[in-house]
Amino acid sequence: MAGISQDWEPVVIRKKAPTAAARKDEKAVNAARRAGAEIETIKKSTAGTNKAASSGTSLNTRKLDEETDNLSHDRVPTELKKAIMQARIDKKLTQSQLAQLINEKPQVIQEYESGKAIPNQQIISKLERALGAKLRGKK
Repeated sequence: MAGISQDWEPVVIRKKAPTAAARKDEKAVNAARRAGAEIETIKKSTAGTNKAASSGTSLNTRKLDEETDNLSHDRVPTELKKAIMQARIDKKLTQSQLAQLINEKPQVIQEYESGKAIPNQQIISKLERALGAKLRGKK
């Protein structure tokens, strides 16, 4: 047993190097100051601002600003609203009953009669069938 010897090599166990976020941590910076390490501070020129959004007008923004057309959807014409209302009253139907007849929500009838709706030919044709009146074109 005299020829047996053990060869021990030192094993060093370390923590991983701190990540970038951990190095910027206030505690880590203070610890580095206490240890006398060199610390570099850089002020970012655009920090805390939305430079991309306020960097001036982009091409699309300028086009939108120069656009002068007043774009809006067509609304139900006055003649149509009056015709729907008159035909409904002649049939002695409420807005809700008429909506039920054409399988639409009562709100749709309200919008058509108030002129707020965007005309839909399918709904107008359903109304014509339910009310038995011609709402479009010559009467």
